[in-house]
Amino acid sequence: MNKPLDEALSVEISQRIKSKAKKTFDNAYRAALATEGAKYVQGFLVFPGKPYQPIEHGWIELGDSIVDPTLPYLQKNSQQLYYFPAESFTVKQLKAIIEESQEDYPEDDPLPIYGDPPYEYYGDVMLGGQNYLDAYQAAEAKSKEINQPNFENN
Repeated sequence: MNKPLDEALSVEISQRIKSKAKKTFDNAYRAALATEGAKYVQGFLVFPGKPYQPIEHGWIELGDSIVDPTLPYLQKNSQQLYYFPAESFTVKQLKAIIEESQEDYPEDDPLPIYGDPPYEYYGDVMLGGQNYLDAYQAAEAKSKEINQPNFENN
């Protein structure tokens, strides 16, 4: 289910594209453009601790590996990071979507990409299609699992 995270390549690409903290989708976009054979991916990231729930996140996939150009800013144990993909795009698809978005909605940030309506909901927030809802629900279940208090069975 979870592809392995390539830590060394994540750090290398992060440095190469001069990634920024809290710019996960922009970092993933720039990494996809700068990395041959990469796919841009959006979904959710889960880890133990705050915020104790899935966070929306972007990364790239290269072959069977996850490359996260935001990794240096996460300050988390990479062995405890869980990625739940909702959408993925080739660089060609990504460029076309961004170009169209900038023409149609020049005042809006084109990232993240949510696809076409109808949209599903998670919590109180409208998001992408069914694939986003499925990814969020899987991420939410993992978040609850890894953030459970540890009780001794007596």
